[in-house]
Amino acid sequence: MRPVDAELLKLLAHMPLLDRLEMVAVSGWSRGGVYRAVPRLEDAGLIASVPHGTELIPPTRRFHLTAAGLRRLTLAENAPLEGLLRDLPVSARWRRVLLERLDAVAVVYRLASAISNAAYPIRFRWYRAMPMDAAVTLPGGGTVGIVRQGPTTDRTGFSKRLWRLTRGPQPGCILIVAPDEVRLRHSRRRLAQTPAKTLFALEREAVAVSPDDPVWRLRSINAAVSLRDAIDRLTRRGAVPSERPLERGLYLPPDIDEHEPGGDVPDYLLPALLRPAEKRALDLLCDWPWLGLPDLAGLLGVSRPRTSQVVAALESFGLVVRTHVSGRRLALTDVGLAMLARRDRVAVGGARKRWSATPEDAGDWRSVAGRRSRQLLRDIEHTTAVHDFIAALATQARDLGWEIGQLDPPIRASRYFRHFGVRRSIHPDAFGVLGKGDHPWPFFLEYERRAVRPVTMAERLAPYLRYYSSHRPIDDHGARPAVLVVFHEDLAATHFLRVALEEMVRTRTPLPLLVSHRGLMEREGPLGRAWLAPGGGFEPVRPLNQNPAGERQQ
Repeated sequence: MRPVDAELLKLLAHMPLLDRLEMVAVSGWSRGGVYRAVPRLEDAGLIASVPHGTELIPPTRRFHLTAAGLRRLTLAENAPLEGLLRDLPVSARWRRVLLERLDAVAVVYRLASAISNAAYPIRFRWYRAMPMDAAVTLPGGGTVGIVRQGPTTDRTGFSKRLWRLTRGPQPGCILIVAPDEVRLRHSRRRLAQTPAKTLFALEREAVAVSPDDPVWRLRSINAAVSLRDAIDRLTRRGAVPSERPLERGLYLPPDIDEHEPGGDVPDYLLPALLRPAEKRALDLLCDWPWLGLPDLAGLLGVSRPRTSQVVAALESFGLVVRTHVSGRRLALTDVGLAMLARRDRVAVGGARKRWSATPEDAGDWRSVAGRRSRQLLRDIEHTTAVHDFIAALATQARDLGWEIGQLDPPIRASRYFRHFGVRRSIHPDAFGVLGKGDHPWPFFLEYERRAVRPVTMAERLAPYLRYYSSHRPIDDHGARPAVLVVFHEDLAATHFLRVALEEMVRTRTPLPLLVSHRGLMEREGPLGRAWLAPGGGFEPVRPLNQNPAGERQQ
């Protein structure tokens, strides 16, 4: 066997499911050498591959050892097969875990490749249940831990994971990858006191740049550094935690047949078989249960026929179900919820308790098992109104050339803060960030149907007045988000403007508030001349012509 072939077999035993570019980065062999070796190993039946792609990572093939490849490796290493299955992530149980987390695995391998380009050679280690996803040991003995926060990870669960991270052995450097700015800032606050050097980056930036691009943010100051600079200045070697070996599933994994005719697809293979557009639709349906097909098309940014194709593919895998609630609605099945939960290291049982939908009786909200899903279905008119607004905003933003940086459902739009020593919160119907160049525009959305009396309107405003009287809006978002309030009737919107102005004067707290009603929304769209500002008269304005303080730009 050629040296490059033997080296790649050993590499895939330590890092299963690498693609060829990642093999080049981690192994140190030339691109031509790796690209010639992979077909040889495939033809010999020593390695096989599965397809994979996400919205951030282009479609590729990810390779793993076959049973024959593992036996060949035992001969080359002169080690018993039982020892390899116990000590390396090559057993049937390990392969299932990595395939279930395949989207996260791809992100971690992209980071490991960048680290290897900055400091070669590296040693890599996967974790199943530790707070870190993986650890990398550098040539000089320094250690780097990698922690990925998935899109469906809830705030409380990830906070506990970070707390566990600070209570055990810590590497010299920790890389935290977050899905959006809000959760990145939250992680920075949670890890303010850890002794390890901690760097934070958005996932979409971390997987797409080279080690020399300054996208990694420091913990205590608003500055960004490159991964190479951070590793070169790594002074604390740190330690990586150890994990108990697996006690079950220690046998050779069966060969994967992704094209098995007429057979049911194992759940752990779904992350490999789904296309990027289907995964994106799955994430949107997880964020916004009971979406209608037109709203899903608006959020995806594709035509309705294409959206129907995507939904049909998800239905064929048993991930999505259609229900007849105020028209045809879409919701994730328990299989779909479990797939996303395992990808993001979330408890499957907890996800089902919150979001499960029973397909056979979902026309009646009382029969829905998930408590949050049941609540949304119970007030389906309000839920539909929020969905329509978000889908229309996404469509109009693309037409105007604005990037959609973030669109969060109510569960992630909530903010918690302290006001005069008391823990307070706001619970908007959505949160979003639009952007054009270096000019982000964050906003909260409140869709009101019940606040029709002045007292009720003042009660709805009170949490926002407390929030905006503190420093937390800037800490959470780097700017003061606009507060968009939409009413059903124009008369209620007019009364709300008067009450809002009175409350802002009384509390001496200016709010970046914009108010509209359903008629203006339907005529102008969320980004058109559909908004009224307190004290601004009755001439509607465009929301993007307002700065974060709520004043018109010059």
